[in-house]
Amino acid sequence: MTLPQHLLFLLCAATAGYVQNLTGFAFGLVLLGLVGLLGVASIGDVANVVSVLTLVNAVVLFCATRPKFETRILLPALAASQVGVVAGVLLVNWLSSSLVVVLSLLLGLTIIACASMLARTAQAQLQRSSTTSFMAVGAVSGVLGGLFSTAGPPLVYHLYRQPLPMRAIRDTLVAIFAANAVLRLCMMVPTGHVSSNALLLSLETVPLVLLQTYWMANHPSRLQPATVKRIVCLLLALVGFSLVASSLHALHFFK
Repeated sequence: MTLPQHLLFLLCAATAGYVQNLTGFAFGLVLLGLVGLLGVASIGDVANVVSVLTLVNAVVLFCATRPKFETRILLPALAASQVGVVAGVLLVNWLSSSLVVVLSLLLGLTIIACASMLARTAQAQLQRSSTTSFMAVGAVSGVLGGLFSTAGPPLVYHLYRQPLPMRAIRDTLVAIFAANAVLRLCMMVPTGHVSSNALLLSLETVPLVLLQTYWMANHPSRLQPATVKRIVCLLLALVGFSLVASSLHALHFFK
């Protein structure tokens, strides 16, 4: 990578980190979407970088502020998503390149659908969803996390509809994604699926994420929940369309 590409990657990471600290998710989605649009690095390398930075972001956030988890959601969703991560990593190592691109296309379409549904939901649900629903959504998110390191859309859509404080939603999401990142790295590193370029990008970006997360933890945003929700919808839509466009381009290449 050239120096301008490295600087552009750091700018993408800073943007993704800001959104992550604001909403509790979307680091991987935003970073993958921006990198995919700009062609700065390979998606495989960026997925591994996302796992590292998601973990770093969570550690700094929870050291800087006392987390407020919603344990009745966290525990079942986390248990199911960990199983999903294992399945996703095994699947991505088994599938051919063309089939992985098809799955990426489906992921993009799923993200767009989630953004559309979330935008139409004027108010949160009056009652909390069942434990089974959190396990099911957690498992789907885990598979997506294992495949692309982008576990966000299903869990984000489901949690943002719950009658919970924004802070509890954010911290619960951060905890789940951090645990999934640890598991994904533990499976990817021993098998040699983490390149030297991914390690270099991670080392370059970690200080930026550390400083940014610490700053935002001590200077919380004053944005209203409705504004945060609109940001979530917009980002989901942009990243979804980005994944669809890049996947269609790749499928044309394979032909």
